[in-house]
Amino acid sequence: MSDTRIWTDVDFDRDGKQISCLRLPFSSNRSAYGTIPIPIVCMRNGAGPTALLIAGNHGDEYEGQVALSKLARQLEANELRGRIIILPALNYPAVDAGRRVSPLDQGNLNRMFPGDANGSPTDMIAHYVSEVLLPRADIVIDLHSGGTSLFYLPCCLIRVGKTAAETAKLIELMHVFGAPIGSISDGSGGGGATTLSATAQALGIPALTTELGGGASLSRAGEALARDGVLRVLKHLGILPDAIVEPAGPTRSMRVDGRQAYTYAPVRGIFEPAVRLGDAVEAGDLAGTIHPIAGPSEPAKSVHFVQSGLVACQRAPALTEPGDCLFKLVVDVSPSAVQAAHTG
Repeated sequence: MSDTRIWTDVDFDRDGKQISCLRLPFSSNRSAYGTIPIPIVCMRNGAGPTALLIAGNHGDEYEGQVALSKLARQLEANELRGRIIILPALNYPAVDAGRRVSPLDQGNLNRMFPGDANGSPTDMIAHYVSEVLLPRADIVIDLHSGGTSLFYLPCCLIRVGKTAAETAKLIELMHVFGAPIGSISDGSGGGGATTLSATAQALGIPALTTELGGGASLSRAGEALARDGVLRVLKHLGILPDAIVEPAGPTRSMRVDGRQAYTYAPVRGIFEPAVRLGDAVEAGDLAGTIHPIAGPSEPAKSVHFVQSGLVACQRAPALTEPGDCLFKLVVDVSPSAVQAAHTG
């Protein structure tokens, strides 16, 4: 794979606190030799582990962006033992536009890893993270929320490791982070092998992902969980040994049980949900009703859950198209299910 085309004046091996940017080359009508600045903060104090902290992978997910920006302002290098690299707005074009995907190339960054040095702007960002930043990291925390289209229960997500020992370490870190729900994935759902966490796993780097709110709003509780969870992990790893942290609450280990955990809209219309986030539902229960925008001349369409579980996320906009995800369910994880993921 080609060398990255992104550059920066940050010296990742220098002690101290550096606040700068990555330079993403982008030639346009208004700027032939232009670059797009992606904010980055690097803090280092001698030898020790490196934490890579990321938000803005999707531009309309705000809790992580605010939490990491606060941490970047508040922390100083002399508080560390090791290194912290913070990118609070990784897909900066999407962040600037307040959109899930980049307006430059419609790139969904968390579906484009490990990227391409000579590809689209979003490809180049993914490639830089994969080839330059991840190899420096001992842990990566990628802070997500539901964005414009979803409301989410606060949760921390991990992928099953390559070995039982890797999985045990990830589960430990998930509980240290301290979200109310810990979601354990076999890696087959969502973006599959094209996510940041999948690339980190391939490199043997522990990765935590979150969902912290949604609806393109800023959840104060989600932002506080992002901040406190990150600080707990940094202290646990010895990077911020003297950090004062709130104790973690209990984490309920859960998982998505196959594709039937998702409920999709069959028709276009206005969606009226019948349940709320955090509700326990049974297979066959009413999920909601879709009302045709043409009015009462057409019948309303009832939608039912195919599976039992806990409602982990819900569609935010009422106007719905066929194929839109209305709900995602999770179920409790048994130790045997985690073990089966290593052998299945």
